[in-house]
Amino acid sequence: MAKVYFYYSAMNAGKSTVLLQSSYNYQERGMRTLVFAPAIDTRAGRGRIRSRIGLEAPAEVLSTTDNIFNRVTHEHASAPISCVLVDEAQFLTRAQVEQLTHVADTLGIPVLCYGLRTDFQAQLFPGSAALLALADDLIELKTICHCGRKATMNLRLGPDGRALREGAQVEIGGNERYVAVCRRHFHAPLPTG
Repeated sequence: MAKVYFYYSAMNAGKSTVLLQSSYNYQERGMRTLVFAPAIDTRAGRGRIRSRIGLEAPAEVLSTTDNIFNRVTHEHASAPISCVLVDEAQFLTRAQVEQLTHVADTLGIPVLCYGLRTDFQAQLFPGSAALLALADDLIELKTICHCGRKATMNLRLGPDGRALREGAQVEIGGNERYVAVCRRHFHAPLPTG
C-alpha cells in the first residue's frame, strides 16, 4: 500500500537534500520519479531544486491552480512513475494535498512531501496543516538552534538583522532572511556580534 509521507522541519534541516537523495535512490534502481517544486520559489531557478550543500536537480513546476492528480496520472500513463516527491510542500493547497492522497490511494504511488511546518509567526502553512491532517506518516527532520537545542521555529530577519514579527506569511528567502531557532530563542532577542 502506497503512503503519503510528510517530512517537516524548521529552516535549514536538509529537507531538499533528503528529497534529492530519495529521488536519486529510486532512479539508481531504474525507477522513474516525478519531482515537483513550487512556482513561487525561484531561488534555484524556475523548475529547479537546489540544496544548501550544492545538490540540485530539475523539477516540474507546480502552481497552486495545478491538479497534481491529473498531472501524475498523465505522466504515469506515458511511463510508470515509482515515486512522487514535492519540495516546499507548505505551499500546497488543501485540495492539492487531497489530490496527493489520491495518487497514493488510487494509483498506488508513494508520495514524499518535504516542507516547513510553521511560518515566522509560528502559524501553520495551509499545505502543512493539510499534510499534518492527511499524511500517513509524519517525519520530523531536525536542525539545531545557535544554543544547541533542537530548532523548531523559523525567525524572519529584517535588513538590520532584527527579528520581524509582522508581515506577509510568504516571503521567499534563505539564510539571509531566516534563521532556525528553538522556541526559547524565538521569543527572545537574537545575540549580537
